[in-house]
Amino acid sequence: MSDGWTDGKSRVLINFLINSPAGTWFLKSIDASSSIKNGSLMLKYLDDVVSEVGEENVVQIITDNASNYKNAGTRLMEKRERLWWTPCAAHCIDLMLEDISKLTVYDQTIRSAKQVVKFIYGHTWVLSLMREFTSNKEIIRPAVTRFATSFLTLQSIYKQKQPLQMMFNSKKWCEGPFVKSHEAINVYCP
Repeated sequence: MSDGWTDGKSRVLINFLINSPAGTWFLKSIDASSSIKNGSLMLKYLDDVVSEVGEENVVQIITDNASNYKNAGTRLMEKRERLWWTPCAAHCIDLMLEDISKLTVYDQTIRSAKQVVKFIYGHTWVLSLMREFTSNKEIIRPAVTRFATSFLTLQSIYKQKQPLQMMFNSKKWCEGPFVKSHEAINVYCP
């Protein structure tokens, strides 16, 4: 498996992992910053890893769905006929959710939900009050992918809609320190 990412210093890093029935292990990471990320380069990186591990030990290569990886995966399967290349299912789902989130109705809804979550989790008094009204249920739902997190959090907010409404209409809220704050008014009445 390979996964490319950019670190805090803007270096393009590619991690290579090995998965087997016994578990998943980190093999190595390469700094590809000075290289052009194209299909030929990705093919070289993947082919080198297959040689390092031993072709007889490799059944499948999993990468993200970027065009350079698609190109490399297709060419690797031509070169090494026993291997299969597969795009990462989580990455494919994340790309679909990203496209859905760009639709106007979802874009505005997600922005509003992020504003609510940021306000609640950014103020310990409000967070404590929310937990009191939701029976200690959280509204943030971290997921493996960024856009899945957005949609799972929306679902969680929807499930806690009534307790959240009760919280914002409660006597505690009305007598609390944030009832007249500009930030709270924007969250409650966007």
